[in-house]
Amino acid sequence: MIKHMAFYPVVYLLMALISLYSASAAANMDAILERLQALEDNQRRLEQQVADRDARIVELESRLNVSELATEQLLTESVSPAPRDSTVAAAPVSRGKLNPGGGGFQLIDSPQGTLNFGAWTYVRYLNQRALDEEYTDSFGREFDIDVRNDFQVNKVNLSFNGWVYDPNFRYLLYTWTSNTSQGDSAQVVVAGNLKYKFNDSLDTGVGIEALPGTRSMTGTFPHWIKVDSRTMADDYFRPSYTTGIFASGQLTDTLHYKTILGNIRSQLGVNANKLDDGLNTISSRIDWMPTTGEYGPLRGFDDFDEHTDLATLFGLAYTFSEEDRQSQPGTEDINNSQIRLSDGTRIFDLGAFDTEGFIKRANYHMVATDAGMKYRGFSLMGEYYWRWVDEFDAEGDIPEDDLFDHGFQIQTSYMFKPKTLQGYLAGSKIFGEYGNPWDAAMGVNWFPFGHRLVRVNGEMLYMNDSPIGYSSIPYAIGGDGVVVHTNLEMKF
Repeated sequence: MIKHMAFYPVVYLLMALISLYSASAAANMDAILERLQALEDNQRRLEQQVADRDARIVELESRLNVSELATEQLLTESVSPAPRDSTVAAAPVSRGKLNPGGGGFQLIDSPQGTLNFGAWTYVRYLNQRALDEEYTDSFGREFDIDVRNDFQVNKVNLSFNGWVYDPNFRYLLYTWTSNTSQGDSAQVVVAGNLKYKFNDSLDTGVGIEALPGTRSMTGTFPHWIKVDSRTMADDYFRPSYTTGIFASGQLTDTLHYKTILGNIRSQLGVNANKLDDGLNTISSRIDWMPTTGEYGPLRGFDDFDEHTDLATLFGLAYTFSEEDRQSQPGTEDINNSQIRLSDGTRIFDLGAFDTEGFIKRANYHMVATDAGMKYRGFSLMGEYYWRWVDEFDAEGDIPEDDLFDHGFQIQTSYMFKPKTLQGYLAGSKIFGEYGNPWDAAMGVNWFPFGHRLVRVNGEMLYMNDSPIGYSSIPYAIGGDGVVVHTNLEMKF
């Protein structure tokens, strides 16, 4: 009995200890469960924050992709001065933004009209040191060649365009400078025109306009393969710019036309009081695009936009002009165009034919036909020219009653890397009564930002007895040999 009584305290003590331990363990367990619950709640909050962040990233990426697509579409559109399509209701564009409808930066967009500002310029390094330093013409006369090796901000073109009161009533004003001919006549050209579009078939205008006698004179500039440089034959045969009245339009979905009536075939650098009074210069052209009904922005020469369907173009042009000595531009005028013999001699110069006689007046006729294709970054175009100069009004003796020349050009290009790297080949030949000059060129175009607005160009050009040449192009009259030039071009 005593033993059992002695055992009970021990049991009670053990039971008390167990009870205390159980209470402590329960308290610890409750604390642990509370901490686990807090951790789970924090985890759920973190997961929700991550989900919200991911959703925001997806939204921002979607917005960025849309913006990039819109920007790319804008930048691949034509950036030369062009009217807004009056058949499409244009959405308001903020001031200072690039406007794909009008080209350049939008300065004013109001119910009464619009004003857009655009610019184009390039810096050229030209090396002609490999050319012969003199040449001999068809009459045995020797002339020096001013060989160049220099950097020039070659041209600067500033344009303002838009519409006033009626979207069909448009205007274009521009300044055009050639820094290579500082101090020469017509070094700065201030020009423009006014247009009114009655419908798709009849778009009329008055003012300075290019005679559409060749492909390069149809508004393709500056969407050329070569930076501000035609082939030799193109520059030799082409007309230039005149003040006149003109019309263009769409005859069918695939057939387009343009025609202009003016005073002379090359007015830049010619005073108004030296123009003839005949209003007898006319140039007309028709373009057929049978496969796709289009040929890319401005119907340019290359396939920067990489057509997925074969685009084709066929063109036919005729130009006629009555020309006289006093209405001929000087040799250094901006983008001038002279009537020359195939050795480079200007036919209206005194003693042009190595006689005492000279031509006072003559008629110029030129027919040109061309064809081109574009497909998946590849382009190919060719053009053939026929030129007659006749009905001479001469003083004194000259050995010719008329002149006939013909020739061709060909250009091809390929986008080796879409919207980035392009290679090209170009060449031309003239068949004339005073020589058969020709040229060949190979070059590369790099578009560092993936659009047309900035281009770096490098070209190696070979010329054989060039009949053309003035300071803003890489050719030199009488030039024979290799010329290298590089260009950094910007336009918007």
